[in-house]
Amino acid sequence: MPRRRLFRAAEAALAVLLLTVGTACGSRLPESDFEHRERATPAQDDTPIRVGIVTSATSPVGGSAFTGPRDGAKAYFERLNARGGVHGRRIEVRECDDGGSGVGNNTCVHRLIDEDKVVALVATTALDYAGASRVSHARVPDIGGQPIGAAYDTWPHLYGIYGSLAPRNGTTGWGGKQYGGTEVYRYFKREHGARTAAVVSYNQAASAAYARLVEQGLKAEGYKVVTEQVDFALPNFRAAAADLKDQGADLVFDAVDSHGNAQLCEAMDAAGVEVTAKVTNVQNWTSTVPDDYRNAPRCRNALWATGSSRNYEDTDHQAVREFREATKSLKTHSQWQLEGWAAAMWFTDAATSCAAAQGVTRACVDAYMNRSRDHTADGLLLPVTFQRLAEPPKSRRTCLSVARWKDGRGWVSQGDMDDTCFDVPQLAYRQ
Repeated sequence: MPRRRLFRAAEAALAVLLLTVGTACGSRLPESDFEHRERATPAQDDTPIRVGIVTSATSPVGGSAFTGPRDGAKAYFERLNARGGVHGRRIEVRECDDGGSGVGNNTCVHRLIDEDKVVALVATTALDYAGASRVSHARVPDIGGQPIGAAYDTWPHLYGIYGSLAPRNGTTGWGGKQYGGTEVYRYFKREHGARTAAVVSYNQAASAAYARLVEQGLKAEGYKVVTEQVDFALPNFRAAAADLKDQGADLVFDAVDSHGNAQLCEAMDAAGVEVTAKVTNVQNWTSTVPDDYRNAPRCRNALWATGSSRNYEDTDHQAVREFREATKSLKTHSQWQLEGWAAAMWFTDAATSCAAAQGVTRACVDAYMNRSRDHTADGLLLPVTFQRLAEPPKSRRTCLSVARWKDGRGWVSQGDMDDTCFDVPQLAYRQ
């Protein structure tokens, strides 16, 4: 069964939630654009296999916010080509930067699918995946994308990196609601005795909405919840930090942007706040922590990250070693890079399943993905499955990967993700 954290899609978008309000929602391409598309046909044995990667590389949130999955996927394909490709055919990557807008995303989808005629999309990381319905309409498999929005729980032929149990029939989740578990909150309660958790947000709609989702999960696990809201324009993080100290918070979750997180940590250090964990998400699980939190050494060393993939620092694991060796030229490393690598591996497994004589086609790759059960990318991912359940599960056994930042050592894994598992309720939410 796939392991998905509570509000995964909402959490993946946390770093951009304050900027999406002004982002163009995109325009719908007419269906006629797809009526006369050519079908992907088997190619000669030496013809490259084309795949597309859509990334919001120049989005309003900056050039590096979404590039991790792309860089990881490209590294995998470069390594694969050096070893002979798939059935002797090299992988040709066609990239498209959608600029973080819906209009740009639709343009990328049209170009890659109808002009470049890619077999599949891989490691999609889009701020506004406006073209998702067009990808589905064209029956192009989208493999291992990051669920920043609800697309991967909405459309068939889209296969997010964490899997899905939803019907995916054009309606998000079940009746417009998605579901996720409380395993993160259960972990800190069971393993570290946490009882009081704080949630810090801005007085801004998207930030406040996300904070309510976190609060819902914490309360379901029996926590005393302390809410701290600061002004978006002139945030007083020092006042919030002082109250965190007075309230005796064990954990701190947040619904603020990356810059706000750094300011919050500085304020916590200045106020002498000591917590069991300052919990962040997989998007911030990177090697840039020393720079991002350079003025908050105490808070920096209280940073914890949770996710559904193996820590990119776990070089004792063979698959992680292969990833690190292939990406050693990159200036920084991140968990999203590792997940992009896993997405490319997943496509390769699907492409390899196609008979060499018939060629690698969209239909063949999609059929492999549609029947995927407990895929782990050689142990890099918690088992991922795609099913179409008529009703949402009320509870599930869910596992998670946990790491803690320590100066001089980086992200240190806290137990094995395959053994850190809990039976937790599934709570409904809307994006």
